[in-house]
Amino acid sequence: MNLLVTRRIAPYVLGMDVFVFVILLGTCFAAGATGALFQPGRWYQALNKPVWTPPNWAFPLAWTTIYFSVSFAGARVADMEGNAVALAFWAMQAGFSTLWTPVFFGLRRLRGALLVMLPLWLSVFGATLAMFELDRAAGLAFLPYMIWVTVAAALNYRVAQLNPTVAPRDLSAD
Repeated sequence: MNLLVTRRIAPYVLGMDVFVFVILLGTCFAAGATGALFQPGRWYQALNKPVWTPPNWAFPLAWTTIYFSVSFAGARVADMEGNAVALAFWAMQAGFSTLWTPVFFGLRRLRGALLVMLPLWLSVFGATLAMFELDRAAGLAFLPYMIWVTVAAALNYRVAQLNPTVAPRDLSAD
């Protein structure tokens, strides 16, 4: 009964299906689990980084905010007519976001991570535009991610520039 009431009231209050929101949020946290599998550690701390690198505490705060906001956006447009492009970009960003961490932290391929960052940035940009076309609140909810992924791309680029001799992880030794 509670689920039925929640599914009927939530669309009016929040403009979204709570069940879809929970599924999308679970997807985000599953993608984010790569951060637990491939933690920055001493290797990352030893890298030369620009002075504008966000403090370590900012990363989990930013990602938690992003996960909730993009899940909200996806759930808002999930039932809308013409949502295919928005949801395709939503899925694309989730995939490339999941891939970036293992490439950067796991394989330690700073330049290779830039090759992942490009389609990630484009997919977040596409999702943001597509969300705005369908629903202003959904588009606004994607803006923190657009800002964060832009900062992350610039940071990835600058770290790769500042550390040209960093060798990728030798997987044959593991």
